[in-house]
Amino acid sequence: MDSLMIGGLGVGAILVLLAARVPIAFALGSVSFVGIIFLRNERAALGILGSLPHDFAASWELSAVPMFLLMGAAAYQTGLTSSLYNAARLWLNELPGGLAVATNFTAAGFAAASGSSVATSAAVGRLAIPEMLKFGYDKALATGTVAASGTLGALIPPSIAFVIYGWFTEQSVGSLLIAGIIPGLMTAGLYTLMIVVRCIITPSLAPRVALKVPMSEKIAALGKVWPMPLLVLGVVGAIYSGLATPTEAGALGAFLAFVIGAAQGRLTKKVIADSVGDAMRTTSSLFFLAIGAVMLTRFLALAGVPTFIADTVAHLNLGPVALVMALAVIYLILGMFLDPIGVMLLTLPVFLPAFHALDMDLIWIGVIVVKMIEVGLLTPPVGLNVYVVKGVAGDSVGLATVFKGVAWFLACELVIMILLIAFPALSTWLPSLMAH
Repeated sequence: MDSLMIGGLGVGAILVLLAARVPIAFALGSVSFVGIIFLRNERAALGILGSLPHDFAASWELSAVPMFLLMGAAAYQTGLTSSLYNAARLWLNELPGGLAVATNFTAAGFAAASGSSVATSAAVGRLAIPEMLKFGYDKALATGTVAASGTLGALIPPSIAFVIYGWFTEQSVGSLLIAGIIPGLMTAGLYTLMIVVRCIITPSLAPRVALKVPMSEKIAALGKVWPMPLLVLGVVGAIYSGLATPTEAGALGAFLAFVIGAAQGRLTKKVIADSVGDAMRTTSSLFFLAIGAVMLTRFLALAGVPTFIADTVAHLNLGPVALVMALAVIYLILGMFLDPIGVMLLTLPVFLPAFHALDMDLIWIGVIVVKMIEVGLLTPPVGLNVYVVKGVAGDSVGLATVFKGVAWFLACELVIMILLIAFPALSTWLPSLMAH
């Protein structure tokens, strides 16, 4: 059997297994292992399987993942999230849709400390959804805001998705993390504009919260929030200035989160144990996924699939924009059914040769890929953030209501995607300054 045909059958087998709800890591790894046996022999497959986990775990770039996850877990467990939401609520409650706007900015702040969209949605949802429903906010608006703003965790640094993408594509992780700042702020800003305009047009969506808060109380609330911006600026500033690698900055952030918790009297043995446990569980699941994806890369390389794809793209004369549009459509479809990080690791081995063939800027592509991951977190039938928010909201809110709420935010995402594709400098300008 032709090696290219074996590669194609392998990809088909993976899609069948994923459709049957087989865990992504197992589907990628098992099919790749069997495929390598067919292409080479059992000894070669066992050799790759034996060396790959060690080579993967020994990667310096990927050591940033557990550090960022530990920082986010510590920030949540020590109560920094609740202080951030309380301050945003007090300062923004008089705006149309003020509580939803406060939720949006709280999620952006927590995203900058956690690097995880799911963690951001869960943490912010526990605080914000009961508060908005208590004041009569439309259920779709309340839950949709939490689900959508949680996706900022994939874009605003530190971002786990950028770390994994950078390692996989051999791009600077620091440059990728900085590249996400402007698109992340654009997304948060457009979300806010959409919420305010909708609530002005239809005031019943978000009844005005009649809270007359003294200025002294507002300032006091800000006094409890200062550790979070300091933590985020410390991490991002260390990476941007070149004083620390992403791993070192993540370790510094995790350490500072624990120090802040101790200074505020919130650091207990249980908080430390829960933070470390959360980070370990998430890290292990992500690493299993990535190891499966690397196995797939080796398998496809042996089958000659990357060369075939690069030659095909060259013959089709597809331009960079056309290829990015095709990528966006594929991500949109796969994101409806698969875990976002899994989608990225499944598609990168296939698309990377085409990006290289067209000499495309992989920093810009990285922002597009991570942005599409965000969209996948919201699209039915398997929008992961939607299910997380439904779990937090409980039986009081139906799943269809949450999907209805995120539809408005998906419209915002379409606008952002058009801008990012049309103006690559939105993604590459800050990293270029960093390089100088």
